[in-house]
Amino acid sequence: MAELSDEQLLTAETKRTRQGSQQVTLESVAKLAGVAPTTVSRALNYPDKVAKKTLDRINAIIEQTGYVPNMLAGGLASNKSKLVAVIVPSLVNIVYAETVQHFAKPMKEAGYQVLQGEVGYSLEEEEQLVTAILSRRPDGIFLTGIQHSNNCRRQLLAANIPIVETWDVTPTPLDIVVGFSQQSVGKRTANYFYDKGYRKFAIVSAEDQRALIRNESFLKALADKGITDVPTSIVPGISNLQLGRQGAARLLDAGLHDHLIFCSSDTLAHGVLTEVQARGLSIPDDIAIVGFGDQNFAAYTYPALSTVRIDRATMGRESASALLARLSDKPVAKPVLDVGFEIIERDTA
Repeated sequence: MAELSDEQLLTAETKRTRQGSQQVTLESVAKLAGVAPTTVSRALNYPDKVAKKTLDRINAIIEQTGYVPNMLAGGLASNKSKLVAVIVPSLVNIVYAETVQHFAKPMKEAGYQVLQGEVGYSLEEEEQLVTAILSRRPDGIFLTGIQHSNNCRRQLLAANIPIVETWDVTPTPLDIVVGFSQQSVGKRTANYFYDKGYRKFAIVSAEDQRALIRNESFLKALADKGITDVPTSIVPGISNLQLGRQGAARLLDAGLHDHLIFCSSDTLAHGVLTEVQARGLSIPDDIAIVGFGDQNFAAYTYPALSTVRIDRATMGRESASALLARLSDKPVAKPVLDVGFEIIERDTA
């Protein structure tokens, strides 16, 4: 029988290693390379201290087997996973996507991989995802919002890792918070348009904890001015144009007219705008509309959408800066950072 070449022996041994559900380990890489596991560990952590021929062989085997080093293994130089998790309500909503984009860039430049997860607006789904993520031992976590289930909060505190909460502010964050006041958005928006002369208001909103807080503050500010009849249409699920139309239809079918409708997102506001126009009503004379988020289409609807602008880029960058400081055991200048917001008046109100 002809003698097998080194390459053929390596291929055969690799196939045996990868049969069934057996995971490729540091030990199996060491066996294939004919070296001790400590040599493989040294090649991964201190390649300049391994002979070039040995290093080349180890790297070739790692490439061929698809071996991924366990960054939490005790034999490696660091117990850091270099993984940071991001949890958002929606991965496709530009409001969150833009924040994550500006968060992820400096994290990646610092050598961290960013794992993203979507939970809708469910605290239960957030808890389940946090449990799964913590089992992977991330170095840090980016959370959307400050509302969490009690068990989720316990798990996050017990993990003892840097955490940045976003899209809200609180004097008592889990660790760091970078966002803005939902209460202030509701109050200032109500006062702003009251001062513009509006006296009849309505709400179309998603069933989102942060939106509900804005609504409550909006209603309270109006109540303080003697306005207590504010028709409200709550739509289920993640905001989209269809739900905006449906939310507006319920109000319009009930006889709504000459009102300003405060929407919990620009997407819902776009749906409201479409429904109002489909009924031949004039904007803003018959119905005025205000959105939230200043998404990239808001200035280009017809009429152009009035909204509340959130500086998503700054929120993402500041979140990364604070988290990187914590990951480097450096002090965070502002563990509670309010990036504020701006009311943008366009043609719909």
